[in-house]
Amino acid sequence: MSAYLFNQENEPDESDSITLYDEAGRALDCYVENSLEEEDAQYLLLMPVDIPVVIIAWEDDDEETEDAEAILLEDQEEISRIFADAKAVLAELDLSLKYTAYTLTVSGELPPIEDEDILTLEIEGNDAAAEMEEEELQFLASFYHEEERYSIYTPLAPLLFLAKAVSETEIELVHPDNDDLKHILEELLFEDAD
Repeated sequence: MSAYLFNQENEPDESDSITLYDEAGRALDCYVENSLEEEDAQYLLLMPVDIPVVIIAWEDDDEETEDAEAILLEDQEEISRIFADAKAVLAELDLSLKYTAYTLTVSGELPPIEDEDILTLEIEGNDAAAEMEEEELQFLASFYHEEERYSIYTPLAPLLFLAKAVSETEIELVHPDNDDLKHILEELLFEDAD
């Protein structure tokens, strides 16, 4: 659930924002990119105000090999354990790491994108029958924690959330893979591209 500060009488613009909260009470400020009324419900396309980042752990026998396996960290305990080190290494780039809801984020100016700094990661789809999806990530920094190597990346594609207004003051995130909602997501994305 989240605090819902969007005025339903007006079209969304960049000044419209809401704050999402996860089960742990962490907050994530988002812009309302687009909205759509559908069957007496309002759906919102949300994008984080700050820049989403992910942390990758490298598993290999020899840390100098290029065949190391990249593992996307999702375990909150492990992220909490290495968070201070990740924050310190990003501070050297004038980026401020934040432990926000649903994703880690940074504020500040990203370095320019260089082809050699892009990692293509295969990520399992949300559906058990889904194929692997490729995601391109821009390298930001690497660090070691207890002799394990980690890297911080930001996705090149924007991170978007689909939400539904459940009252005038609350919204809930909805899963875009739900067949009933695919047309709503497509319409929100298509309108946003115009």
